[in-house]
Amino acid sequence: MARRIFSALIAMALSISVVIVDFLPLYIVVICALSMVAVYEMLVATKYIKNRVISMMSLFFVFLIPIIFVEETLRNNLALICSLFLFLLFLVMIYMHEKVSFAELSLVAFVAICIPLSLSCLLFIRLFSLEHGIFLMVFTLTVTFLGDSGAYFAGTFLGKHKMAPKISPKKTWEGFFGGLVCAGIAGFVAPFVYEFCHVHFMDGAGMEFNPWIFAGAAVICAALGVVGDFSASLIKRQCAVKDFGNIMPGHGGVLDRMDSVLFAAPFMYQFLHYVTPIAPIPIIS
Repeated sequence: MARRIFSALIAMALSISVVIVDFLPLYIVVICALSMVAVYEMLVATKYIKNRVISMMSLFFVFLIPIIFVEETLRNNLALICSLFLFLLFLVMIYMHEKVSFAELSLVAFVAICIPLSLSCLLFIRLFSLEHGIFLMVFTLTVTFLGDSGAYFAGTFLGKHKMAPKISPKKTWEGFFGGLVCAGIAGFVAPFVYEFCHVHFMDGAGMEFNPWIFAGAAVICAALGVVGDFSASLIKRQCAVKDFGNIMPGHGGVLDRMDSVLFAAPFMYQFLHYVTPIAPIPIIS
């Protein structure tokens, strides 16, 4: 428990430092690094890392994905770039057909595209609003992680009924609902805290917002985080590994920590396109 909390505090301090700097190239570097480590951990877990040609190709492509999404010229040619990547993978499979199976190539292509795409949604959220993008990005991460932590503590102290013991034996329904409640409360309170800081410390204007919308989004993010967690647990069980890595003592690897974000971040990005959670207070003349 102590190692888990200590690792979380270090990760939190580093994350806060990155957010405070608020430098887009730094965000891109961080997302690139997280994506590469996450995909590497997946390749190690599935033992597909043994094929160095495919592994190096996929990691290089993963490094490029966040840059492609941010750079407009490259983003407009995303389909072409992904097609080229798949074409090269198939060329390797044809040349090394005795060593490379279609199942191996399919998994490599899937994780090399989907993991950086999901994590890049954090960049999209930041860029969605120049004024409130930082808050929306931090909000997404915070409610997702709080939902995960709330589920952990609620399950530890109150858990009795198992959710899916064959996939993740420690997860309980009490923990699940405890995580949703924790995320919902945090989502409800967050906009009030942000408005206070925005007005008193950032010389910003007042805002109109519906805290229930934030609470609802937080609950959905937490629920999707559970889906991501279960998905990662199932993959680990099928690959016979306890954790994807050990970069964070008590938590495992990057994929162990970020699995809950893989579905939550894309949802939040799409959610922002249909709901305007924050608006300036109209000035009555």
